[in-house]
Parts: sequence; C-alpha cells; structure tokens
Amino acid sequence: MKSSNPTLKKAFSGSLAPDKAGAMSLKGTLDKSFVLLAIVFTGAGLGWLLVRQELAPLIPLLLIAALGGSLLALFTVFNPREAAITAPVYALLEGMFLSCLSLLLDSLVEGVAFQAFGLSGGVFLFMLLVYQQGWVRVNQRFRTVLLLATLAIAAVYLLSFILSLFGQQLPYIHEGGWMGIGFSLLVIGIASLHLLLDFTLIQEGIASGAPKYMEWYAAFSLLVTLVWLYIELMRLLLKLAEAD
Repeated sequence: MKSSNPTLKKAFSGSLAPDKAGAMSLKGTLDKSFVLLAIVFTGAGLGWLLVRQELAPLIPLLLIAALGGSLLALFTVFNPREAAITAPVYALLEGMFLSCLSLLLDSLVEGVAFQAFGLSGGVFLFMLLVYQQGWVRVNQRFRTVLLLATLAIAAVYLLSFILSLFGQQLPYIHEGGWMGIGFSLLVIGIASLHLLLDFTLIQEGIASGAPKYMEWYAAFSLLVTLVWLYIELMRLLLKLAEAD
C-alpha cells in the first residue's frame, strides 16, 4: 500500500501484522479521531485563554506551538508505534497554534477563522461522500500525480520561506490578485484530495489487519491533513478580502 501523504506512506510501507492488542478497526480509528479533535479544541481553548488573559504573548506562543507541533509530527511519522502518546500531544500543540493563528488573522479580517472552520468541515464531508460514492479512482496514477503536485507546492513554500529570510517574497502568490487566489485554490484542491488518500489507506489498513496502534496513527494523519486544509482556507479568505 502506498500514499502521497507522508504520514501514511511511512506507516503502511511493508508488511504489518496485528500486535497483541489486536487489529486496526474502523470504530477504533473513528474513536481516536474524535479524541484527537477534542484535544485540538482543548488546546485551542487553552491558547485563547493564555492570550486573552495576557498570560502569554501571542506571537511567541504561536511560534513555540508551531515548532513543537512540527517536530513532534516528524517524530510520529518515523515512529508510528508511539502515536498513542505523540498524537494527543501533537493535537494539543496544534490546537494552541491554530487558536493563536486564528486570533492573529481574525484581527486582520473579522470572521475569517469561523468561516475557514465551517468550510473545512464542509470540504471534509464532501470528500467523504466522493470517496464513498467512488467518484474518483484512487489508483497508482492518482497517487503519483498528487505526490508530484504536493512536492511542487512544498518547493514553492520552501523557496518563499528562504526568500523571506532576505526580506523578499515570491510575487503574486501571496497577494490578493487572481494569481494568488488561483494558487490558494490549487493548494486547497490538493489538500482536499489528500483526504481521499487518507480514507483509502485507512480502509486498506483495516482490510490487511494492520496492528492496533495504527488507529492512532491514522487518526493523526487525518488531523495533519485537516490542519493543512484549515490553514490554506484561511489564507484564501484573506486574499479574497484583500481583493475586495
């Protein structure tokens, strides 16, 4: 089984056999996904409280949560057996990061965080319907094309970050013009298609009798995709507001 989502690609590469705890199940994966979402909301509430009560400055807290979450995500990718411990901590950090980011961006465009949250839920449900109805075939060609597109976007963001260190930025893609909006729509589309890969790999993991710890890992992978999608939707909404 293969995936262009690096979290699932790492975990499902090779042969996986059930451990003493049993095999991966759909119910178990869903239960753990809901647990991680609840932890994200808890982290978001904690971040909001810390900033609003002036117990922590927004920008440093945002950077600390972002760095900690990123490092923990990388550790989890290469240590899927530890996901039962690392995934909840990652969810807590991401909740704090997203609350700080949402507060920051909402100060620029009021309501952008709430709109992005609603749109993220809508995209998730729509892609679940697409998957259940089989409207898109998730085959090897689909995976390869999506992987190349994801790598291309990663390269663009990396180049943009490097240029920002020198006080420069890539033209157009971060602006509210038609090219910037089009770029955001493209990235959102790719992030949405990653949900199909997540659904497919979860189904294949269950069918192959993957070990129980993979429930935590699969839930973690879905959360990674949803966080990416939420952030990109906020970026799009900011560009649309700028274009107006």
